[in-house]
Formats: sequence, structure tokens, C-alpha cells
Amino acid sequence: MWSDGNVRVAEQELRDTAVLVAREAAELVMRTRGSAVRQVDTKSTPTDVVTAADRAAERHVRARLAQLRPGEPMIGEEEGGPGTGTTGLCWVVDPIDGTVNYLYGFPWYAVSVAAQVDGVSVAAAVVEPASGRCWSAARGHGAELVAGHGGDHGVRLRVAATDRLDLALVATGFAYRVTRRRRQADAAARLLGVVRDLRRAGSAALDLCAVAAGWVDGYVEHGLNRWDWAGGALIAEEAGAVVKLPSPSAERAEHGDEATADSALGADAIFAAAPGISDQLHAALVNCGFGAV
Repeated sequence: MWSDGNVRVAEQELRDTAVLVAREAAELVMRTRGSAVRQVDTKSTPTDVVTAADRAAERHVRARLAQLRPGEPMIGEEEGGPGTGTTGLCWVVDPIDGTVNYLYGFPWYAVSVAAQVDGVSVAAAVVEPASGRCWSAARGHGAELVAGHGGDHGVRLRVAATDRLDLALVATGFAYRVTRRRRQADAAARLLGVVRDLRRAGSAALDLCAVAAGWVDGYVEHGLNRWDWAGGALIAEEAGAVVKLPSPSAERAEHGDEATADSALGADAIFAAAPGISDQLHAALVNCGFGAV
């Protein structure tokens, strides 16, 4: 439980709300894809895209949260929200995490809805529109995966038990800026010599959920915004992963004040790994130059 003045709210109730609105937004995203991908704009670079469905899904989540939990602020990727230092309860939403995948029809994209209290995630849902899978967590209550459209019964998530770095499968991602992508590619090439393999699927939220499920053993990425990781990071943590989050000053959107900077990997790094390889992987990432990307 957490306290906000005289009001006490259960994390489980927040998770239920996150699941409900994320599922609704995911249905909208799937239903409108045919027309939405014909209305595409760009943001930070020509490869950083936003579709009509991104905007429509965020508007839907805002409207539903206003109905279900009136008066609670929301930070969204497309329309922003409260500034740095937000206190109390705040919703953090990525209407489509993996928009480039959505644009191309590659099914690894998701709707992410998280509730944070004083910048710390306490409940979250990440829904894959293409498969209907729903990942969710509430702080202190574990994480679960409900498989498929209309599923009712969740499977409790637990990270992989691996303890060998050379057998670890690691997920990562790359920045939109070409100069940084080249540095990241150089570091990734060095890492390939010390782990089983790398995966770059294109959705930070789902990569973190994959850590939670044991589908990959670790994940690292730089330069994300709070909405990219607010949901998935909690799910990974509640499944037993070791999680390190970006420092507030490193977030491009500069929302909230969660997490201490990882001085070795870089202030804007997010890291998640199974406990059996977390120290080994962290050291390998530093040695391979990920702290300088």
C-alpha cells in the first residue's frame, strides 16, 4: 500500500486499471492500423516516427484514466504531462512502444501503462496488440503474463536461472541518431564475443518483459524516455531481475525523480538482468565500451 494524504490505494487496484486501459488501447491500435500507418509524421529524426494510432491511443488512455481515476496526472509520449519533480501518483504511458515495428507490420510492439508514486513505478501493464499477451505487475505482488486474446489466467513470471555469461542471450536497442548508433554498434560487436548472442527487436517495454519471462537473460539500452521503461522495468523487477534505471537528469523528457545514475554504464542507461549473470554482464558491458556510447 502507499499513502497520499488521507487516501490509501492498493497497488493491485492500480494494476487492474492499467490492464484495463492498456487492453482497450491495444485493441484500438490493432483495429486502426490499416489507416493509421498512412498518416505518419517524424519527430527527432526522419527514422523516429509517430502514427495516427499513437496519438489516438494516447487520447483514449487519457480519457479513460480521467473517467476511472479523475484528478490523477498523466505523462504520455505524444502529449507530455507534468514537469520534473512530479510527486504523488502519476500515470506514465507509451501508446505504442515500437512504432517503427507497428509501421512495418512487425508484431513486436506494445501499449505500456504504468502508475508511479513519487517517480517510482508501483503498477504496470504492457499489452502486445498483435498477440493479445498482457504482462502486468504490482510492486510487492509479483509479475504475471496472461497469454492470448481474452485470456483470464496469468502465469507468474520468473527470470532465467542462468549463471554463465557465455550462455546468456542479451537484448539491446539503438538510438535514432546515426553518430550514437555507430558507437553502440561497435560496443555491441565487442559484446558478441562474450555472450551467447544479441537480440534487437525494437521495443524496450517488451524487451524488459522478455527478461521477466526468461526469454532473454539480460537487457541494456541508452537514451530512453520514462514512458519507454516505466512499465516494463517494474515487471522485470517483480519477476526477480536486477534493474538499474536512468538518473532523472539523463531523461530526455525529464519527468519524475526515480533511480540513481549508473556511473559506469552511463547516466541514461537502463539495465536489467537475471541475478545469476547481472554482475558479470554489467562488467562485460563496461569493458566493451557501453559506458561511452
